Amino acid sequence: MRVLFMCTANSCRSILSEALFNHLAPTGLEAVSSGSFPRGQVLPRSLTTLEAAGIATAGLSSKGNDAFDDCPPDIVITVCDKAAGEACPVWFGPALKAHWGLADPSDVQGSEEQITAAFQATLVHIERRCRAFFALPLTSLGRTELQRELERIGQL
Repeated sequence: MRVLFMCTANSCRSILSEALFNHLAPTGLEAVSSGSFPRGQVLPRSLTTLEAAGIATAGLSSKGNDAFDDCPPDIVITVCDKAAGEACPVWFGPALKAHWGLADPSDVQGSEEQITAAFQATLVHIERRCRAFFALPLTSLGRTELQRELERIGQL
């Protein structure tokens, strides 16, 4: 099963989600990420946050949705922050879709410690949701039940 994490720039939240999901994922599950307006590079702070947590960063890149034309995802999860008025990207395909909104830690202003804490808190939030996803009985859930569970996890 392939999960696509989407946000606007594909440089922070979706990258953190892709890397952490793949770090924790059991065999048969894979995450990728994209952005509606990809920045073209991953934020260095995203990479250092992942590396500090012991999560591999090799191969992570900022890309658009066209990167998956030949291998579409089964599930698309947007991680933009609707509450902050951010426009979330749209995926036009048969994949299940869910919203797991995250505040953008790269928007945090303050000391080095405050910014680092914001990135670490985002990673913790993503981990909680990924672990909830991995706990689902994926082989026995129908499409409607899985959709409901994805939405529930987005509220965590």
